[in-house]
Amino acid sequence: MTDTGGNKTVLALSCSPREGGNTDLMADAALEGAVVAGAVVAKVRVPDLEINPCMACHACSRTGRCVQEDDMPDLVARMLSADGIVLAAPIFSMGLASQAKVMIDRLQCCWATKYVLKRHTVPDEELREARRGLWLSAAGMKKPDVFEPSLPTVRYFFGILEVKHRERVCYYNVDERGAILEVPGALDACREAGARLVNPPEVEEGEREWLSSLS
Repeated sequence: MTDTGGNKTVLALSCSPREGGNTDLMADAALEGAVVAGAVVAKVRVPDLEINPCMACHACSRTGRCVQEDDMPDLVARMLSADGIVLAAPIFSMGLASQAKVMIDRLQCCWATKYVLKRHTVPDEELREARRGLWLSAAGMKKPDVFEPSLPTVRYFFGILEVKHRERVCYYNVDERGAILEVPGALDACREAGARLVNPPEVEEGEREWLSSLS
């Protein structure tokens, strides 16, 4: 990210195929909260990028870098330099939307750096220890546990990016574009979570969870 004058940086990865969709609106709200808390923010519409699938060529196991020439190397660099990362990804078919999953699969280069080459993906120790992550999600199904199958993938995503402090704000029974606006307090919860990326609580509470529904 560009020079921020010492302010913390928060990068939102909006993976909804619908611009202005529910998780897209949630990402905007989280960034609003981060800005109020003093951060410099940026939002990336992942579906608008050229991101090819991982080819399982294992070239990154030798160098820690992906050989594919698309938008992913620049995006990885931005992920690794941010103080806070927002993963805004809806649930489709009981899993993360493919726009998010193809991006996460391409982080094999970070996995190789960490576990094959035995190097930190984030070399700066101070940054590494302070990085925070937020998963925002919405699902159309009326099942409170609809997010559970995706949790290992989300934890993997933050883990290989060396983001130790994580939170999730998820809403089920939210399907139509803009339905999140009808959930009382939903966007406020996202704003508060975005602010915590910048000004974390003095006492950590493990992995925070906010789960609600459009009833």
